[in-house]
Amino acid sequence: MTHDAGIAIEHVSKRFGDGRPVLAGVSLSVAKGEMLAVVGASGSGKTTLLRMINRLDDPSSGTVRIGGVDVASVDPVALRRRIGYVFQEVGLFPHMTVAENIAIMPRLLGWDSARATARVDELLGLVRLDLSYRSRLPRQLSGGERQRVGVARALAPGPEMVLMDEPFAALDPLTREALGRDYRTLHDKLGLTTLMITHDMIEALELADRIAVLRGGTVVAQGPPAVLIDHEHPYVKELMQLPRKLAERVESLLAAQGKSGGR
Repeated sequence: MTHDAGIAIEHVSKRFGDGRPVLAGVSLSVAKGEMLAVVGASGSGKTTLLRMINRLDDPSSGTVRIGGVDVASVDPVALRRRIGYVFQEVGLFPHMTVAENIAIMPRLLGWDSARATARVDELLGLVRLDLSYRSRLPRQLSGGERQRVGVARALAPGPEMVLMDEPFAALDPLTREALGRDYRTLHDKLGLTTLMITHDMIEALELADRIAVLRGGTVVAQGPPAVLIDHEHPYVKELMQLPRKLAERVESLLAAQGKSGGR
């Protein structure tokens, strides 16, 4: 585990009240400026792992460090204010405008009105929403627009680190791809450190620098996408079959179209 890692998860295990193990000796690191995708089926412990990082939950054993500091020694509220969090349900306050939703954390941090307003306008530009969206309510937005506001809200206080829990899962495929691509651009532009939870290997392959595969509460494989493509673990092979099958299907359709067009 590197000491300069943005996030270092060291031998973390978690059991709930019934004694059921959710995580068992998980060790992962996310370097500063890196985007790591954690992939696995429902119930594999992905969200539980994410919750350990910002202390929405605490490990039964093991250590989570941010910037080399054990998060158990940090006030949870202060910790969460340093970390952006984007999740599938978005969770915008329905009675607040887009601008008010984005400005929540800056207001809590004591920013003055002019600074908060300028930050809202800056972020709307970054997530590719027109300034006219400032006064809209969440019910007036599409799913993709709500998620863009969710990303803007997470980035509002200027965190160096962002946690994402299935952020694009509820979106249609085209919107999902566009928003994922736009977030990756933001990640690079702002020099963020991102840990993204997803069940979609295709999304992980497209967006992440490295991928960790979680299975039954343990990490069964991790590395750059090119490494996982030919990984020997049976579950990783199973996950990799879908991208390959889709690619083969597209090639088959194109070949069939070419034959019919040549008649």
